[in-house]
Formats: sequence, C-alpha cells, structure tokens
Amino acid sequence: MLQNTRNAFLLIATALGAAAQAQNQKPNIVLVLMDNFGWGEPGVYGGGILRGAPTPRIDKLAGEGMRLLNFNVEAQCTPSRAALLTGRYAIRTGNSTVPIETPLYGLTRWEYTMAEMLSDGGYSTAMYGKWHLGHTAGRFPTDQGFEEWYGIANSSNDSFWPDNPRFRPGAHPYVKVSQVLQSRKGGEPTAVKVYDLQARALIDRELTERSIGFMRKQAVGRKPFFLYLPYTQTHMPVTPEPEFKGKTRNGDFADVLAQTDAYLGRLLDEVDRLGIRDNTIFIFTSDNGPEATTPYQGFSGPWRSTYFTAFEGSLRVPFLIRWPGRIPAGAVSNEMVHEMDLFPTLARVAGGRVPNDRIIDGVDQLDFFQGRKSESSREAIVIYVGSEIYGVKWRNWKMMTKQVDRGFNEPVKQFSYPIWFDLQTDPKEENPLDPRWVENGWVRWPVGQALTDHKASLKKEPPIPPGTPDPYVPASGNLR
Repeated sequence: MLQNTRNAFLLIATALGAAAQAQNQKPNIVLVLMDNFGWGEPGVYGGGILRGAPTPRIDKLAGEGMRLLNFNVEAQCTPSRAALLTGRYAIRTGNSTVPIETPLYGLTRWEYTMAEMLSDGGYSTAMYGKWHLGHTAGRFPTDQGFEEWYGIANSSNDSFWPDNPRFRPGAHPYVKVSQVLQSRKGGEPTAVKVYDLQARALIDRELTERSIGFMRKQAVGRKPFFLYLPYTQTHMPVTPEPEFKGKTRNGDFADVLAQTDAYLGRLLDEVDRLGIRDNTIFIFTSDNGPEATTPYQGFSGPWRSTYFTAFEGSLRVPFLIRWPGRIPAGAVSNEMVHEMDLFPTLARVAGGRVPNDRIIDGVDQLDFFQGRKSESSREAIVIYVGSEIYGVKWRNWKMMTKQVDRGFNEPVKQFSYPIWFDLQTDPKEENPLDPRWVENGWVRWPVGQALTDHKASLKKEPPIPPGTPDPYVPASGNLR
C-alpha cells in the first residue's frame, strides 16, 4: 500500500514537473505570409464563398485565436518583408520599393532580422518560400539567420519568362531564367529547377510539404523552432496545382483560394498530430493588399484600391494569431497594429534581443494580444508608397498629402493641402472633403506630431541608400 502511494506521488510529481516545464518552455513560432492576399479573401473577412471558394480552415483558425481588422503592412512586397523581419520602416534599410534602381538590393548584413534574433535566442530556424530581399551573394535567407531555405529569391513574375518567346536571356547580367533555390547556413544557394509556369503552379505544395517535414524533425528535439512560410500565392500568375485545378468550377483564383485553405489545414493538422499545438504560436497574414493586375486581381473587401497605393485596401490585410491558453480564442479587434510590431513582440515571447544601436519602429503588442489590455500599443503609422511619404494614420483618422488611385499606370496627385478621412464614417475613403473634418480639425496636431517625429528620426539615423554594398557601417560607427 505504502509503495503504491509512493508510486502515485511519483507519477503526480512527474506530471507536474512536465507541466511546469511545458509552461516555461519557449513556444514554437509558425509564421505564414501570403503574397498579395487581400483583406477580403478569406470567409472570415467577408470573402470565401463570395470569392468562389469557402475557407473553412482559415475561418476555424480565426475562431481559435485573435483576428485583427486593422493590421497594417507596407504597400509593396520588398518593403513589407523588410519591415516584418527587421521591425523597422523599410526606408531605413534601403528597401522602400521593389528593386528598380539597382540589382544590388535587399538587407545589408548589418541588419538584425527576426530569424537572427530567434536563432540567438535558441531557436531552430527555417524558411520555405519567397524571399524578395536580395538575390546576390551574402543577401539570401541563410545569410540572415535562417538555417535552411527552399524557395525563390525574387517574384513569381519571373515564372513567365522561360516560356515566353520574347524573353532574351543575357540582355543584361540579371536578365536570366529564374530558379527555385535551396541553401543551408554557411553555404551558397544551389539551383533545384527552373521556375517556369509549371513550377509556379506546384511550388506552394512543395513549400507546405517541406514545412511539415521541418516541424516533424524539430518536434523530436529539445529546441523550439521558428518556421517562416512566405507562400507565393496569390501573386500573379494565380495558377492552381493540378489537384485543385477546376475544383471549385469558379476559375483559377477560387481554385487557388481553396488550395491555400487546404494547405493551411495540412499545416494545422500536423501541429496537432505532433502534439505541439498548445506550445505553438501560429500566425496567418499577408505582405500587402490584393493583386492589381488583371485577370489576376484580388479583393480588398470593404477597403479601397490595391497594393502600391496608400489606401486601406493596400495597407490592411488579414491577420490571425493563435496561441492556445495564452491568446483568447475568438477575440476580434479593430485596434491598429503594424507588421513591424511582430519583431519586439516575438522577441519578448522568446527572450530575444531587441537591438538598441538602431531605431526600432515596432512596438511590443504581447499584452494586447493576450487580452491584458484592450488597446493596442500603437496609435499611428507613417504611410509610404515607395520612398515617398503619402500620409499618416492616427487612430481612426488619416491624413493624405499624395494619392495614387490604383497600383499601376495612374498619375500621382500631390495635394496643395492635406486631405483627411475619418475611417469610421468613411471607411472607403470616398469623401475627403466631408465637413465633419472641419469639426475635428484638432486631429492635425497628433497626426502632425507623428509625422514630425518620424522625419526627425530619419535625420538622427539616415536611411541606408538602396544599393549599399556589404560590409555596411552606419555613420555613427555603432555595430551590433
């Protein structure tokens, strides 16, 4: 009897010890980033069947965690990814626009990425997908904190080239067939296959399978992991893989939406199967607003316009975050959050280091995410399109000094005096001269302060010019 009692106490102590260990263990982090995926695409954001395909797995994920209605990103692919991974406005890192001026683009080695921060904090790191932050030696994901990578260096635009009879490889040193690449930390990327239209249709399935393989490998180890999965859809060309081609009978975009939902479901099912659900932060979001190019155009829901603009359709994207037992299930908020905020937030979660030798624009949102406070830690963002400031958002108010109506082939309007929108009474930004603005002219002071402070910070720490080679040393001489 005594022995049985001792055994029972031993089992209880072991169970309590394991529970305490799990409680104190750093969580795994899975960050799924879509490409040109508009606010209005998933069912839980008003899309789904409206767009020709239900999204039950995305919608279920929303109910299991927190859904943000006012999650903001940058207006283009490259600046958005730079801001996400560094916690800094892209203008600071020399990546304020997709590469046009120079083929030497991306993050200098001086930048400290989310992957480096988490790796230094004891995480295994991997990336599978689109990079778009450099395609030259020293500028690949495995130079920036990721232990392994499989994907494309630039954009899916390039998949048109190999099958295009008008393509002229060699016309310039960087006019060449795009490749699917792979690399490991400390090595140079190697080409796996040509990234043509056939590979383009299949790549997101490959990224899903490799991500699942990585999680399986990491689940048996002792280290937490960071899985960054920047899918290539729904960037043009929006082409489904054979399993989903014609599945919805509502066209390629609907087929890809169904495909994306299914891939996400496979990831979530694997997290459950591995028994790591309760200790895994799972994030689903997008790099910017919807595709503008017909016939691949996306849907921004109630918001105006597409990527490459300063309208809400460009800046607001879906954002879902699940951390069972830590982030309240079913929470919905219209509080303002920016993708830059993920860097300091995840640093706090993981015990990582936030650099103090440079300006970090992100703010810690952990207390907000976990429901310990009802308000976001952010009140304002400065709106860039390329390297130009177009305006400022402060709470529900928006000041615009410039405007471009759509992503491409539109003139830029410069206003003689800023125009103003109240995003609560005019969410589609259709009535900038609404007389209610005059009644609330006081908002020019906090909005103006946010802009003044940002401009002052650019003088304090001048932006890295596009095309800056490595090694880069800031003027102050400070190095991390």
